[in-house]
Amino acid sequence: MAAVTYGPRALPLLLLASRPLPPLVRQWLGFLPPALMAALVVQAVLMPGGQPQLTLANPAVVPALVSIVVAWRTRSLGLTVVAGMAAAAAWHRLGGG
Repeated sequence: MAAVTYGPRALPLLLLASRPLPPLVRQWLGFLPPALMAALVVQAVLMPGGQPQLTLANPAVVPALVSIVVAWRTRSLGLTVVAGMAAAAAWHRLGGG
């Protein structure tokens, strides 16, 4: 099981570790982390429990929107996290969700 699990992951690393990647491949790989994170976060926010919930009854919708706006305007991870946490606390305090 270990060979089947780690083989496909380790083989490209071992084969490509000493070779420079073409600029197009490096650029493409740069898009993977934000795309994967967005896919995970959007699913967790918009589909709690596996069912779509796009209403204000979903306690994560408003804080997520606040976080998106702050991230877009500031490009700061720290400010985005703080704004999202503050929005979640405020939304919970106001009885939202």
